Amino acid sequence: YALLTFGITGGHHRYFSHRSYRTSRPFQFAIALLGSLAWQRGPIWWSSHHNHHHLHSDTGRDPHSPVTGSWLWSHMGWYWASAEHDPPLDKFARTWRSFPELAALDKLHFAPGLLLAASLYACGGGGALLWGFVVPVTCCWNSIFAIGSLCHGDLGGGTRRFETGGADTSTNVWWVAMLTLGDGWRPPPFLPSRRPSPPLPPTAASALARHNNHHAFRWSARQGLAAHELDATYAALRALETLGLVWDLKVPSA
Repeated sequence: YALLTFGITGGHHRYFSHRSYRTSRPFQFAIALLGSLAWQRGPIWWSSHHNHHHLHSDTGRDPHSPVTGSWLWSHMGWYWASAEHDPPLDKFARTWRSFPELAALDKLHFAPGLLLAASLYACGGGGALLWGFVVPVTCCWNSIFAIGSLCHGDLGGGTRRFETGGADTSTNVWWVAMLTLGDGWRPPPFLPSRRPSPPLPPTAASALARHNNHHAFRWSARQGLAAHELDATYAALRALETLGLVWDLKVPSA
C-alpha cells in the first residue's frame, strides 16, 4: 500500500503534475511505472486531469468537485467517465507526451498491474493476490480519491489556512493526509510555472490538514508545511535526494 501510494503522491502528483523536483529519465520512468501499478491510469492521463482540476477548482469544469457534483461522482464516478470528459492533453501534458516510454505506459497503463497480479497469483495463489494486490490497490484508490471528495467543501471537516481565490474550497484534512502519506495538506492555484521559492505567509506555521496547503503552493515537494504536519512522501523524496536519485526539491522558504 505504501509503495503504491508513493507512486501516486510522489510520482503522478508531485513530479508529473507539478514538477516539484527533478530526476533522471530512467528514474522518471521507474516512478511512472510504480504509480501505474496502483491502477489509477498512467502519468500523462493522471497529471492532465489533476492540472485541469487546479485550473477550474470547484467550478462546473472541475472533473471531480463535491461542491458542483455529487459526492460519489467526486470520489470515483469521474474516474470511470467516458473520454469526452478528458482535458486536452496537448494543453496539460505536452512535455510528457514527448517521451515515447511514458506515452506507451499511458496507453498500456493496466499492463503493469496485471503482470504484478498474475505474478502474485502464480507464486502464492489467491491469498497472495488478495493481500498483495487487491486490498492495497483498493485502499490506495479510496485514500487518493478521498482527497478530491473530502478535502473540498465541508464533508471532510477540514480547515482552510490560505485563501486560494476563485471558487476553490480546498481544505486541510489531517486524517486524509495520514492515509495519503502527506497529500491531504493543500495550498492555492496561482503560482507561476517557473517557481522561485516565495516566503511562507505567517499562518503557514499553524496550517492543518494540507490539501489547502497544496492549493496554495502546488509546486512544492513538501505539503506538510508545519512541524506537526507529517509528510511521509516528502521524507521519502528527501531520502531519494540523499541517494542522488532526485534533486532540486522545491519548497517554500521560511
